[in-house]
Parts: sequence; C-alpha cells; structure tokens
Amino acid sequence: MSEIVTPCKKICFLDPRSGLCRGCGRNGEEIAAWIGLSQPERARIMALLPNRLAALGSAPDAKFDVH
Repeated sequence: MSEIVTPCKKICFLDPRSGLCRGCGRNGEEIAAWIGLSQPERARIMALLPNRLAALGSAPDAKFDVH
C-alpha cells in the first residue's frame, strides 16, 4: 500500500469565516474525505492550497509535494 500524501501540518484550526484550516488550507469536507480521495483528486486540491493559505494570511512555509 502506498503512502497517502497530505498537506497536514498538525496545526488544525478551522477559520470561522472561511471554513478553511489555518494549517493546511483544506475545508472540513476535504479533510474528512482525504483518505478516500484518489491521488489525482488530492493533487488537484493541494494545488489550490497555497492561494487559500495566502488569502487567510497563513502562507505555507514550503511548497506542497503533489507527487
């Protein structure tokens, strides 16, 4: 079984306004569904995260690896 890539930084706090996690940028539905998503779907979501985090003022300290 292959390892599931995740953007989780173990800073789990959903922003009350946007509903996005201030650590990773995913919303609650994405977090809950993550393990069951296909690799292409996870990669698609991960591509959105840097812009989401920037909008929250929580820019990522490193690029997400989507491989």
